[in-house]
Amino acid sequence: MKVLIASDIHGIVKKAEKLDELCEKEHFDKIIFLGDLLHNYYYYNSKEEYEVVNILNKRAKITMSVIGNCDRDYEIEKLNFPVLYEIDKIDLDGHEFYILHGHLYNKYASLIGNNLAFIGHSHIYNLKGNLINPGSVGLPRVNKESTCIIYNNHVLSLIDIDTQEILEKRSLK
Repeated sequence: MKVLIASDIHGIVKKAEKLDELCEKEHFDKIIFLGDLLHNYYYYNSKEEYEVVNILNKRAKITMSVIGNCDRDYEIEKLNFPVLYEIDKIDLDGHEFYILHGHLYNKYASLIGNNLAFIGHSHIYNLKGNLINPGSVGLPRVNKESTCIIYNNHVLSLIDIDTQEILEKRSLK
């Protein structure tokens, strides 16, 4: 199973287009977003938001998302895939992961415990430990790269979406 895990696009068209290029190349079985897909707190551009909606909806049949702190009802209702939960649980080839945006981590910390979790919100990538963060597609912090994670055959690969190069890997076996 090949899965894309991405977070924090924040309505940035150029970065959504780069993510789309990666999707065209990799042919994912599933796409998981960790929230903050459209809303950009620095500026609002309805034309760009419309373009990002169209890009994200291309693969709606294989896409799901948890809700982020910047996701607004009037924005996410334009998406053709579910953006419904604060937290969810997924299985990738026998590896169970919680998925959440991260702004509500304290609310769910005792539930997650030492289990694996994909968590967004900080815009800072991390493959170590149990809280795995794909960084940010649209607005990276600390790290300059716009990043996401590809899960394939029990391996997590942190990808720079602009160069499509692997920055780090982690085996789950």
